[in-house]
Amino acid sequence: MGMGAGKSIVIVAALIVITAGLKAAADLAVPFLLAAFIATIAATPMYWLERRGTPGWLAITLVMAAILVALLGVGALVVQSANAFTAKLPFYQERLTLMFSTALTWLEPLGVVLSRDLLIENFNPGTAFTLAGNALAGLGAALSNSFLILLTVIFILAEATSFPRKLKDVLSRPKQSMPHFVRFAENVNRYMAIKTTVSVSTGLAVTLMLAVLGVDFPVLWGILAFMLNFVPTIGSIIAAVPAVLLALVELGPLSALLAASGYVALNIFFGNFIEPRFMGRGLGLSTLVVFLSLVLWGWVFGPVGMLLSVPLTMTAKIALEANPATEWLARLLGPADGLEKADADLPEPAEQS
Repeated sequence: MGMGAGKSIVIVAALIVITAGLKAAADLAVPFLLAAFIATIAATPMYWLERRGTPGWLAITLVMAAILVALLGVGALVVQSANAFTAKLPFYQERLTLMFSTALTWLEPLGVVLSRDLLIENFNPGTAFTLAGNALAGLGAALSNSFLILLTVIFILAEATSFPRKLKDVLSRPKQSMPHFVRFAENVNRYMAIKTTVSVSTGLAVTLMLAVLGVDFPVLWGILAFMLNFVPTIGSIIAAVPAVLLALVELGPLSALLAASGYVALNIFFGNFIEPRFMGRGLGLSTLVVFLSLVLWGWVFGPVGMLLSVPLTMTAKIALEANPATEWLARLLGPADGLEKADADLPEPAEQS
């Protein structure tokens, strides 16, 4: 066996061991992953305040106060709404199953005869409600550990300003290596800032649309849309299904059609016009990679892993992209239509003093 093949086997084996370890330590790892995710989002407003002359300690305090209010508010809303939704879940599922059975009855005069029990057993549309409830309950449980998350975020933000200086001291060739780290940090911050802004806007728009239509728990579906907007294309579909089915159960086919049309319109507007305008195609992922990362991180970390699947994979892609030696791997993870523009879309590394 050649040295190259042996090295590849060792790398694959190490990745399998690390993945198994992360899955075993999910209860401990998930709060820290959420903290890193929140800290990356919070870094942008903190740096913005510091650039405008705000002392570092005050910038961190202001940002943390805003995060605390947001976490407590979102956590309380998720837990309260998820509990109320779970209580009504049997009613929604029973109503949806009845509508499904009625639809099958309508098909019989057309010569389409299907086994009702077999279809409901293997293709129960009410499962979408259960999955949505589990995802939101998982997020609520993770956010309930908010003290540990907030404490970790504070320490990460406090270290962020001194980390580049420490990195310069420990690197053997800082002049060659620092531009890669700077490029990586800038692109991660830019990606997270744009994606979070677009996701919040999507969640608010979904909440408003469903509230106007009169669908139950519009805030819950808005939070779900915000969460799953971090997963391109697939996330928008997953977020829309339970809300559209609920509109069908509660208000009838016309409202369900309006809700589905609203989701499509919002997805096209934010996904095809707003996001690409600011983000550029270089900060994208292949649809296959998105799906595989959703399955992998969802299996490792549960519902929170699904939420963080694309940001985690995107961070890995940006890290690979920042180093010329591994840039080819980043190109493999990216979308086909972004290959020509990848270099043009990414900003140049900042000048080092």
